[in-house]
Amino acid sequence: MSVLLALVVTVPLVGAVLPLVVGRRTRLSRLLTGGILVVQVGLAVAVAAVVARRGPVSSVVGGLPSEVGIGLVADAVTSAFLLLVACTAVAFFAIVRTDSTRFGDSLWLLLVAGLSGVTVTADVFNLYVFLEISGLAAYALVATGRGAPAALAAFRYLLVGTVGATLYLLGVGYLYVATGTLSMAGLNAALSAIGYDSPLVIASFVLIAVGLGVKIALFPLHTWKPAAYATSPADVSALLATLVSTIAGYALVRLTFGVYTLGFLTDVPAARVGLLVAGAVSVVAGGVLTLRQTDIRRLLAYSSVLQFGLIVVAIGLATPAAVTGALVLLLSHAIAKGGLFASVGILAREFDVKTVADYTGLVRDAPLFTVAASVVFASLVGLPPTAGFAGKWYVALGAVAAESWTIAALVVGSTLLSILYVGRVVETMVFGTPTAGVLGRGGSETGGQSHVSTDGGQLHTQSLTRASLLLAAVGGVVVALGLWSSDLALWFQPVVEGWL
Repeated sequence: MSVLLALVVTVPLVGAVLPLVVGRRTRLSRLLTGGILVVQVGLAVAVAAVVARRGPVSSVVGGLPSEVGIGLVADAVTSAFLLLVACTAVAFFAIVRTDSTRFGDSLWLLLVAGLSGVTVTADVFNLYVFLEISGLAAYALVATGRGAPAALAAFRYLLVGTVGATLYLLGVGYLYVATGTLSMAGLNAALSAIGYDSPLVIASFVLIAVGLGVKIALFPLHTWKPAAYATSPADVSALLATLVSTIAGYALVRLTFGVYTLGFLTDVPAARVGLLVAGAVSVVAGGVLTLRQTDIRRLLAYSSVLQFGLIVVAIGLATPAAVTGALVLLLSHAIAKGGLFASVGILAREFDVKTVADYTGLVRDAPLFTVAASVVFASLVGLPPTAGFAGKWYVALGAVAAESWTIAALVVGSTLLSILYVGRVVETMVFGTPTAGVLGRGGSETGGQSHVSTDGGQLHTQSLTRASLLLAAVGGVVVALGLWSSDLALWFQPVVEGWL
């Protein structure tokens, strides 16, 4: 098992060199990258199978002491997010990515390696290392977009991301000074021994939470996200929207309860209040900012500010139901938002459809796309029977269990805010009356392709079919996760109970 956990990181990390080695042979580079990504899916499935059969497993690379070695761990929660990283990377690479280059393929694998490392690491410093690997790959991938806006967005992402990583590293430094260890398991025991109210411990939590808050893009630390996602190529924006903030959110959950523990939130109530306030502000501000957007990809990016605010609120509640809700919301949001970014990115690239107004009457040209988008949007709102509803339901139950009626009202309010922006998009697609057909043949992300209706408004192009089928598949997944959400909660239950 130790070899299996190590391979999860080393296969994409070492494999990232291969596209550079093959030189200008783009087709070979794509085949090699795709093969490595398929192997990564197999490794993730194998880890999940071992966890299902044997329970949580851990190892230290090279058999070194955990205090100094590279510790790796896998449990029920880890396996779910590891599968998310592997399956998302191969799906978007195969379906959405069209302009493969050797450098882009290498960066793609580096991002997968970094995020996989964040998922399985058992060491707070190595988590920083993997965050930086994935961050540097993400900055460079954003810069592969066309024109000055993409370069500027990548530079802003680099600056803000570096600040977040630095804050996180400072927090790790305080932890090491206070305890003399960087192992998550060692920290779990050491922090309770020295006292949760130690200034070093409190300072470390604040720095780590703010640093990860930058990666998550909580308000007002969100400024890098809209421009980065709106100017990236379709495949890059879909990959980043699915994984980057999601894995950072997973890291915040694991560090809060696996390292600092519930005892810290109990002994330092200001920390819990800080999480609740930061999350609530992000929910409200994210909702308001989303309502003001006209660009469809910026609208989706700003809506993530709301969604992740709700997840941080769930962490602050620190009840079993709320934490389960946070994990379900992380997965459901990742799948829904990735599918939406991938599909709207394809339409932007092929048909120059970028703003909400451009989607007026889309149902006439793309009925399957419209229906599928409506289902996926319903998950973001939190409507049954989708996974988004299940996640919000668990968070609401957690708020009731904690007798936090303000937070319960916030959960309901977040749904109403989401209905407002989603309703505007869906209404535009279904009931809007365009002056011409919505989609035209051809177009580009920078071109000014006119929207010319052809074939009675039913345009069946390869790109439109691919976008529609992808979104339909995502819609099916979020509904399936919603219907079987109780089974997902049972899968998470042993880990959540161990935390709380």
